[in-house]
Amino acid sequence: MRSGSKTLTTSAGSIDRSMVEQIVRQVALEYLGRGKSTQAPVLTVQTSSRHMHVCREDMDVLFGLGSELTFDRPLFQEGNFAAKETVTIVGPRNRLISNLRILGPMRKQSQIELAFTDAIMLGFTDIPVRLSGDIAGTPGAVVIGPKGVVELKEGLIRAAIHVHMNPDEAAYFGVAKGDRMKLPFWRRGRRDLQQRSCSDRSHVTPQRPHGHR
Repeated sequence: MRSGSKTLTTSAGSIDRSMVEQIVRQVALEYLGRGKSTQAPVLTVQTSSRHMHVCREDMDVLFGLGSELTFDRPLFQEGNFAAKETVTIVGPRNRLISNLRILGPMRKQSQIELAFTDAIMLGFTDIPVRLSGDIAGTPGAVVIGPKGVVELKEGLIRAAIHVHMNPDEAAYFGVAKGDRMKLPFWRRGRRDLQQRSCSDRSHVTPQRPHGHR
């Protein structure tokens, strides 16, 4: 094939260059998991209010031995839910936040996710930005439930920006667990110059239904 030519000559005849490019593109898309559709998946941006994740041991203290979380409403992530149970958290200034919602299901370790303003109001100045579950070396707090009190030695974080994807969505964007992406912002139809990095959390909800936003 000559440089700049639009056809490729083979023993079977001539093939148009655009057809060759189309075939190559289709193979590449199928390899990346995009074969069914070339349209980019829509990822919904949401914010999360302050909340707590509780372990079995702390659940027994706060709500009574053998108690279980009571389903209130489903969350965006499949299998996760907001429970009817709430607690009160006490900070170092003896200020408190009441009606702190617990999210289910229960986890291996208790943790509390707060907004920056929540932390300041309670008197915390050193709450790090972490991915959920990464609580080593974080501050603790006193948590009060209807049946008892738990003093967390660690577990307070400000949640890092992250993405939940199903396997096909992760394949489309070419990301895996622990990868980082850039999230551009638009304001009134204009793209913001600032971009924020976010961690891919596709491993958290690997069975999220196709098309679920």
